[in-house]
Amino acid sequence: MRTIHTALLAAAVTLVGGVSAASVGTTPPTTADPADFDRPLANAYFPLVPGTLATYRGTDEGRHFRERVVVTARTKVIQGVTTTVVRDVVRRADGTLSERTEDWYAADDAGNVWYFGEDTATYDGRGHVASREGSWQAGVDGAVAGIIMPADPAPTDAYRQEYLRDEAEDQAWVVERGVTTRVPYGAVHDVVRTFEWSRLEKGVVSVKLYAPGLGIVREQDLTGGDEVFELVSVRHR
Repeated sequence: MRTIHTALLAAAVTLVGGVSAASVGTTPPTTADPADFDRPLANAYFPLVPGTLATYRGTDEGRHFRERVVVTARTKVIQGVTTTVVRDVVRRADGTLSERTEDWYAADDAGNVWYFGEDTATYDGRGHVASREGSWQAGVDGAVAGIIMPADPAPTDAYRQEYLRDEAEDQAWVVERGVTTRVPYGAVHDVVRTFEWSRLEKGVVSVKLYAPGLGIVREQDLTGGDEVFELVSVRHR
């Protein structure tokens, strides 16, 4: 008998193969209306508290990395919505810069957290920009904002996280809630587990674990890669 995780993974791979994620369960709204962001409601699974600094450590293809994610006090207005700027910096084990990203998120009045885009760059070992692939902004060149975390995530919820054709096409599917797990940060409870993938990376499926009050605590490739990142610490500045 297959385990539940094997069955879920098989279903996720089927989705990657071409079945629309929107056909799996109920999805949050797919068009951002500025009127829906007048009184934003905080989302426990994707908190956007300015001054929060989360540190992660991870590996990818045998290489070790450190990641620092800061919820800044800066904002950026996109399509009439005031978004929170989140800075994400990844460094190699020797301290050299690997990737730097500025993400733009906003919670709506129902508590859904929307993703309005990112300005990202990867760097070579000499500190030079190697690529800006994956950068996008809602409303520019046909890009559309997506949902990064529903207000009340439940199994079978499926949603598009971002969309710019051939550049940013991540999707997610909530497969479990109420999980307990342990990461370097410590034991975390009532965790939401998602499977996430992109049409642009065929065969790659990742699992992400989101904990209340913390956000992402672990992400790991299940197929098509071997990347793993785990939460080490969180502090408020």
